[in-house]
Amino acid sequence: MRIGIGNICIDTDDLAGGIAFWKAVTGYEVASSDDSTAYLEDPAKRGVGLSLQIVPEPKVGKNRLHLDLFTDDLTGEVDRIRALGATEVQRFDEDGWVVLADTDGNQFCVVAA
Repeated sequence: MRIGIGNICIDTDDLAGGIAFWKAVTGYEVASSDDSTAYLEDPAKRGVGLSLQIVPEPKVGKNRLHLDLFTDDLTGEVDRIRALGATEVQRFDEDGWVVLADTDGNQFCVVAA
C-alpha cells in the first residue's frame, strides 16, 4: 500500500485574510474556493496542497499539528512573513528555527535549511 499527503488544512475565522496571508507566504495560487473553503496549490506542482476552511470559533491553546517551512534565508523569510502579519512566538537561534503565528494564531515554524 502507498499513501501520500496531498493537502494540509488550516482552520480560519477569516477566509479572505487567511487566503491572502498564505498565498503571500507560500507563493501558492488559489485552485478553487467557495464561501467556506479555499484550496491553494503550488504552481510548480511540487509542494503539498494547502487548504483553508472557515470555522466559527477562534483558535484556543497550542496547535496539535504545525507546518515547518524550510528556507536558506531564515532571517529574511522571518522578517518577510512578519511583515505579512505573522507574529513571532519563540526563537531558537542556536537550533536554527523561529516559531511564528499566522493571522489566526495558528503556529508554524520557519527553519534554516
